[in-house]
Amino acid sequence: MDKSKLNFIIDALMFLVMMAMAGLGFLMHYILIPGREAWAKYGRKVDLTWWSWDRHDWGDIHLYLGFFLLALLGLHIILHWRQIVGLFQRFITPERRTLVLIAFVVVALLLIYFPFLISPDISELGRGMGRINR
Repeated sequence: MDKSKLNFIIDALMFLVMMAMAGLGFLMHYILIPGREAWAKYGRKVDLTWWSWDRHDWGDIHLYLGFFLLALLGLHIILHWRQIVGLFQRFITPERRTLVLIAFVVVALLLIYFPFLISPDISELGRGMGRINR
């Protein structure tokens, strides 16, 4: 398979995965709403599902799609590496390249690793306020 066909397939897959992630995000945010919002909307405790999956199940699919998108992005970057380097050299002056590259890598690493650098706020739940396990 030639490089242009491979690029097209990877880009099309990236687009479809992004649309699936957006759709699942909308599903979880607007349709399979969390407990407090469901209580306010329906006036009672309800279990919202779609195809027998709740918002947490769909959140898992959303996460796996995110991993798949990152893999596709890696392939995309590999296939466009010469273009990226050429544009970097064209737009960034030689005396600033090292600084820009270091800043870019540090920001990228912080963005992807920040969930592992934080600690959640922990508070005790009152009686009957936890999620019911089946």
